[in-house]
Amino acid sequence: MRDLVAETRLHTSDLVAPLFVREGITGPQPIVSLPGVVQHTLDSLSREVTELAALGVRGVILFGVPATKDETGSGAHDPDGIAQRALARLRSETGDSMVLMADLCVDEYTSHGHCGVLDARGNVDNDLTLDVYCRAAVAQADAGAHVVAPSGMMDGQVGAIRAALDEAGHTDTAIMAYSAKYASGLYGPFRDAVDVQIAGGGDRKGYQQDWRNAREGLREVPISTSSPRSGASPTFRWRRTT
Repeated sequence: MRDLVAETRLHTSDLVAPLFVREGITGPQPIVSLPGVVQHTLDSLSREVTELAALGVRGVILFGVPATKDETGSGAHDPDGIAQRALARLRSETGDSMVLMADLCVDEYTSHGHCGVLDARGNVDNDLTLDVYCRAAVAQADAGAHVVAPSGMMDGQVGAIRAALDEAGHTDTAIMAYSAKYASGLYGPFRDAVDVQIAGGGDRKGYQQDWRNAREGLREVPISTSSPRSGASPTFRWRRTT
């Protein structure tokens, strides 16, 4: 009777498993700060997803760790990038039986470890970064992602990505945004998982939220869906390249 009338239910089908896939390794690599979690090869990733599906888990979110990085994080939107290859393989193996989500950021792919493109002063340029996010979103959707998850905290990221996906014909691809993400030491183990080191011992306080300001976080949620700071329409700011 208690189970029958319970208002809240938690089941494996409610869970999303975060998985890390790394380019250039021959076997799973343990992540010291996350006991029991590994950086996968494409083969071990496939086996892990198969095991998760057997347990009733219906969703995974994928983080890619490339072999090489550059200033703009171009690997994030490279059709042959590690995350895109992993998504394509998983989609061919699981179809629509597993919801495939993809982290949409560039810190894993940039040589400086920031979540965006830097300007001449070394600060993250919000609008230039949105262009990269749009290309990455389309590349992930092309590869088979059901959901893209922008986590870089750029103003206007959701609106820009939605316009880019729609323009590319991915009208059914969903967006799950990190709309209020805090500059916090809690992300330390995650940075280990994706091999990120911020250049010069820097931080992300310029674009992530102050954990002491709850009201600011609530304001950031609607801001993330609005147009970029420049005021230009994201539909016309982004151009798909081949």
